[in-house]
Amino acid sequence: MRPLLVKLALPIVVLAALTAVYFSRTAADSQTPNPALAIVAGQTIYENELLPLIEGDLRRLRSEEYDIKIHALDKMIGEKLLEAEAKKRNIPKEKLLEQEVDAKVPVPSDPEVEAIYESQRVRIGRPLADIKEQLRRAILDARKEQARDDYLDRLRAAAEVSVFLRPPKVDVTYDPARFRGSAAAPVVIVEFSDFQCPFCRRAYGTIQSLLNKYGSKIAHGYRDFPLDELHPQARKAAEAARCAAEQGKFWQYYQLLFENFGRLDRDTLLAHARTVGIAPDVFTTCLDSGKYAAAVEKDVQEGQRLGVNSTPVFFINGIMFSGAQPASDFEKIINAELADIDRKSPAR
Repeated sequence: MRPLLVKLALPIVVLAALTAVYFSRTAADSQTPNPALAIVAGQTIYENELLPLIEGDLRRLRSEEYDIKIHALDKMIGEKLLEAEAKKRNIPKEKLLEQEVDAKVPVPSDPEVEAIYESQRVRIGRPLADIKEQLRRAILDARKEQARDDYLDRLRAAAEVSVFLRPPKVDVTYDPARFRGSAAAPVVIVEFSDFQCPFCRRAYGTIQSLLNKYGSKIAHGYRDFPLDELHPQARKAAEAARCAAEQGKFWQYYQLLFENFGRLDRDTLLAHARTVGIAPDVFTTCLDSGKYAAAVEKDVQEGQRLGVNSTPVFFINGIMFSGAQPASDFEKIINAELADIDRKSPAR
């Protein structure tokens, strides 16, 4: 985490000043006159003119600030748990880790080392004999690190740990025509995505697995954020999916786009429409008219306002979560949201 902390140190200083104005104003602050920031050719630029231009950047910085804080907090919690356990056993903390973790991690066998070498042979680019022991130590160190993390998880599960730090949230709307699940679901995931993005394709499977696992507890909304410079076919695919939504076929079309990833030419878009049962003339009229071009751009503009600048980006009950992360990372946020809702329930 140290490089990240150094890299973000300056942005966080800027964040502290700007978010104090935009996100955390008190009633008294709101009465303060709008300050002038510059005068250009006799025209004054005021603070309220600047804020809409940097709103997305501020939201990303707030999210990054939270990530830095929660990682640091998790580290401190781990240290406190180790200290408490070591004190209970009347041994030094380092000795505790050696006894309970390091000593129980087996040294990788020759076949294990050879198997990992074979899987990375091209990248390593050196004979096994030259690096065999170095590779064995690297594997052992990685396993010890994982074992220590698992041990801390067990200590944390058995201890009374209350975390009051919460991620920032924003209000995010969704399009009912591209929404599945109940609007009353306790957890709503709104996704900004791109049909030509390989990371979005990977996240597609993750979202499917989460919907299967949580059932009615979660709902999912899709919004467009085509990255035109990287994915020139994504915007037209987004328009095509909206034409399918017009016929009540969005999710079937969405599935075909991701299941046949990389095929976004006009003929394929039309073939998908036929597959989901949309008449070719109806679909082509919709697509060729550019009927939904402005709607796609509206999603893009809203995404930028919320701080989206890559894909995929998810808002889980308004909590910003970027990238094609493992399902377990989604589950941490979902479970925390469900636990919070449960604690606040009148039945409790």
